[in-house]
Amino acid sequence: MQMKLRTARMIAITKQHLAGKRPKNPGPDTIMKLFRDLSYVQLDPTQAVAPSHLIVLWSRLGAFRESDLDRLLWRDRKLFEYWAHMASIVLTEDYPLYSPRMKRFHQGDRVWDVRLREWMKDNSKLREYVLDEIRSRGPLSSREFEDRSDDSWDKARRRWGLKPSDWGSGEGRSVSRMIEFLFHDGTLMVAGRQGRQKVWDLSERRLPDWTPKTSLTEAEVEYLGAQKSLKALGVATPREIARHFLVRRYPNLRATIQHLASDSRILPVELTDGPRSKGRYYIHADDTATAVALSKGEWEPRTTLLSPFDNLVTDRDRTHLLFDFFFRVEIYTPKHKRKHGFFVLPILDGDRLIGRIDPTMDRRGERLRINSMHAEPDTPEGRAPARRISEAIEDLGEFLGAKEVVHEGKIPAPWQGYLK
Repeated sequence: MQMKLRTARMIAITKQHLAGKRPKNPGPDTIMKLFRDLSYVQLDPTQAVAPSHLIVLWSRLGAFRESDLDRLLWRDRKLFEYWAHMASIVLTEDYPLYSPRMKRFHQGDRVWDVRLREWMKDNSKLREYVLDEIRSRGPLSSREFEDRSDDSWDKARRRWGLKPSDWGSGEGRSVSRMIEFLFHDGTLMVAGRQGRQKVWDLSERRLPDWTPKTSLTEAEVEYLGAQKSLKALGVATPREIARHFLVRRYPNLRATIQHLASDSRILPVELTDGPRSKGRYYIHADDTATAVALSKGEWEPRTTLLSPFDNLVTDRDRTHLLFDFFFRVEIYTPKHKRKHGFFVLPILDGDRLIGRIDPTMDRRGERLRINSMHAEPDTPEGRAPARRISEAIEDLGEFLGAKEVVHEGKIPAPWQGYLK
């Protein structure tokens, strides 16, 4: 089966809920459908515009109610926070896909795994103190604990020779590290927030009674997880599947792909760009009808803005290949070295990424400031694309509570005179 590159882009965008009309009055059921199709939404606390996960949902749903998401997380507990593609919001019904990682968290044989086991053992009193406090007092934030470590995290990392740039270094409090590790091994869960502070509770108390507790083998996790990834991506290579939401949890993916293909759950696709082949991809059998419909023109484009951590663009290599769009997050780049800005939002226009904006939400002044805009070399020019971009920016501003949008940078030449 052959597929044009443009069709691959369209099916990826369609599966990501970024094509067609947005749903009217999206509520909890709509949010759940979105999560089931995306598999995860990455968390990032940067407040320059809004937390990333809120922008991801806005791009697809429009003006949804944040209270509906909070209800699904903290009251109904149909969603929970865990490590998928980085720290993420995931589905409670998918708990069996995550529990093997929790069980294996302390069992690895890498140097880091051995160090972690030793540190946890040396601080067993701190572990029991944290759990006893939560057990008796209820959900607590990390700042509500004393540091009762016998071997502090800072002392241990110096002993290990960790540099300041190494994972987990320089963050100080042993309590925070202990809680983080208890989160990874499934003992603790995020139970809510006090401002930007996470509140922690015992997983045995937080997980609803209906949580699936099926014990899956490594092969079963791969068989189910690879299908969820592929359906979320639309079409993908094995490498792209491996880098999706169950990151680094597909050690036998080549055999799993062969198994899925022999079961006719997935089908090979040769991606073509004109006369050139882009290589072998796969599509889920359930999505072949969608691919055929899109190739025949059943396509309703949309223009919107994407979080820098949006599911569509989080795999930077895939984004470059599918969209010819080179994208890197510059949050941690020194200001004078940034090319596009601090918290840059790509502009999706139909099946193309045509540019990017660097916005800041001025909450006190109730303004959405557009610090800079950048157009791709072959971006469409004129009034129509500029109007679509302007409407997307205005819509974002309205969602954030801005009373006006202020353009403080230079408007790119293709849109000058048209963008308000």
